[in-house]
Amino acid sequence: MSFDYHAHFQTAIDEIKADNRYRYFTTIGKESASFPKARLHLEDGSSRDVTVWCGNDYLGMSHNEKVIEAATLAAQKHGTSAGGTRNISGSTPLHTALESSVADLHGKQAGLVFTSGYVTNSGALATLGRLMPECVIFSDRLNHASMIHGIKNSKATCKIFHHNDMAHLEELLQSVDINRPKLIAFESVYSMEGDIADIKGIIALAKKYNAMTYLDEVHAVGMYGARGGGMAEMLGAMDDIDILQGTFGKAYGAMGGFITGDAVIIDAIRSFCSEFIFTTSQTPATLAACLTAVEHLKTSHEERRRLHENAKMLKDELRKAGLGFHDGKTHIVPLIVGDATCCREIAASLLDAYNIYVQPINYPTVPVGSERLRLAPSALHTRDDITHLVSALKELWEFNHVPQYQQVS
Repeated sequence: MSFDYHAHFQTAIDEIKADNRYRYFTTIGKESASFPKARLHLEDGSSRDVTVWCGNDYLGMSHNEKVIEAATLAAQKHGTSAGGTRNISGSTPLHTALESSVADLHGKQAGLVFTSGYVTNSGALATLGRLMPECVIFSDRLNHASMIHGIKNSKATCKIFHHNDMAHLEELLQSVDINRPKLIAFESVYSMEGDIADIKGIIALAKKYNAMTYLDEVHAVGMYGARGGGMAEMLGAMDDIDILQGTFGKAYGAMGGFITGDAVIIDAIRSFCSEFIFTTSQTPATLAACLTAVEHLKTSHEERRRLHENAKMLKDELRKAGLGFHDGKTHIVPLIVGDATCCREIAASLLDAYNIYVQPINYPTVPVGSERLRLAPSALHTRDDITHLVSALKELWEFNHVPQYQQVS
């Protein structure tokens, strides 16, 4: 009997639907003039306004007039396409300027721009692991899928340490010859927990055991530090990190990723990384938007101030309402539900009854039993937006009899 391709893939889809892991797309049109309000488009052709509470455009920079103008002018001057990879079509002055800008942001010798944060991590880590003979990579258990992908592709030995557990990391480091190449890969802000890495603790261990460090700052660049350099800048630790990685797709309101570090290391990644070499470059409009946003946030503090004020306000209102959450001391607010079906139903009710858009976060993004709503306040949310959200959540928590989560402080 011949293989039934359709039935095979239908079974795969049916299985994740049965486990409440199927991901439904919601058609949302962001409105530049009214963000975080957006337009929800329904299958019957109707539409209505909703408030977005799960986006990563934390500072609202995708709606910044300077950023929009820069993208528009670049498209008009240079067209809509890069025309190919940088090896074939060349590096434009916009590439050069952006890479110099992010290198300056992190106080490093060089920068390298990729098409996305995911591609940056997967490509850079895979290349680093392959280039160093018998390399051992030490990876935090909660590292992003892009980092895990890159580490697996590197074929290097991988040792996973318990999340933010310095004692366990040191135990693993002690098990490896001090002269063997080693790399510690970790994030500064963990996107599903909202907590912060022990950056200085990891730096100390890296120095003690002769290891390189690779720090993912995607949920911190633009938002932390005097110039938006991230958590490492805020802690005065940038000089002690070998490779800093960031994204333009969150606080900077555009698209793409980057790494910064020693010029020779960055050049080696540029020369050997397939994910960089064989990928069509970002468009001129995207590069211009990225550059304008990075430069703006090096000197403008207003967006950061409003974001952190709104995050504090949201947390205060959740506490008053008796809604426990994981307080990781960052702008990310994970509200734990603990059941996939209930999480999906609450998200649907928020959209249908309250015009609030929040996506449920279920397995495999988070472990079974820790399903959650990942609330992401932005610099542009208002007090009314916050009180409306908390009021709706309180009603739905009571209606669905959601167990009280023990708040972590």
